[in-house]
Amino acid sequence: MRDLNAVEVFNLPLAVETKQMEVLDRQRQLSLLLVDDDVELCGMMSEFFAQEGHRLECIYNGREGLTAALNGSFDLVILDVMLPILDGFEVLQRLRRRKDLPVIMLTARVQQQDRIRGLDAGADDYLPKPFDPDELLARIRAVLRRSESLARAEAEEISIGNIRLRPSTRETWLNDHLVDLTAAEFDLLEMLMRAAGRVVSRDEITAALFERQATPYDRFLDVHISHLRKKLEGGRGLIRTVRGVGYVFTGAA
Repeated sequence: MRDLNAVEVFNLPLAVETKQMEVLDRQRQLSLLLVDDDVELCGMMSEFFAQEGHRLECIYNGREGLTAALNGSFDLVILDVMLPILDGFEVLQRLRRRKDLPVIMLTARVQQQDRIRGLDAGADDYLPKPFDPDELLARIRAVLRRSESLARAEAEEISIGNIRLRPSTRETWLNDHLVDLTAAEFDLLEMLMRAAGRVVSRDEITAALFERQATPYDRFLDVHISHLRKKLEGGRGLIRTVRGVGYVFTGAA
C-alpha cells in the first residue's frame, strides 16, 4: 500500500462530505451582496444570479454597501475596489472590524500591489475585471465551501508545541491566548499542522485550499503565510519556507 501525501491525508476525512457539499452547492439558494457603482454590470449580474437561482442585492457606493453588509443577512459580499464615498479597501477594513463575512474583491486595476492590499485587508479572494460570471460563481462556491466545510468537522484539537487548533469551532490558541485568523489563514494553518514535519508544496496547497493552479507570480499564498507568521508572534521558525518547493510546519519557533 502506498503512503498518502500531506494533501491526501488532509482531504481524507472530508472527501465524502466535499462531494455531498458540491451537490448541495448547486441546490442551495445564496444571498449575495454586490457593491459596485457600475449600474450596467450590476444589472447583468442580477440577471445571471437570478437565472442560477440565487438572490443578489446591488448597492452603488461604499458607505451604503458597508451598512448593508453589516445589517443584512448575506452569505458573501462581492466588493469592487473603485467606489464612491468609501473605496473598497476602506469598506473591507471597516467590515472586518465588526463582522466575519466572506468577501471577494473585484478590481479593474492590474497592479499586483492592489490585489495584495485587498488580501492584507482581509479579502478571501479577488477577481480582476472583466470576468466571466461563471468563474465568479465558482469562486463564490469555493470560498463558501472553504469557510463552512471544516466548521462541520468533528470536535477535535490539534496541538503542536505552543499552538492549539480546534477545527469544530475554527479557533486557534497561541500560549493559551486566542489568535484571530481569517478563514483562509485558519485552513492553511490546519493543513500545515496536519502535515507537520513534512514539506507541502505550493501547488498542493493552492489546489487543495484555493481550488486553482498556482502561477509563478501569484502572491496569494505568500501573503497568507506572511499573515500567519505575524499573528504567531513572528513565527518564521514555526512555518519554514523550503525555497522552490513549499512550506513545512516545524512546531518550534
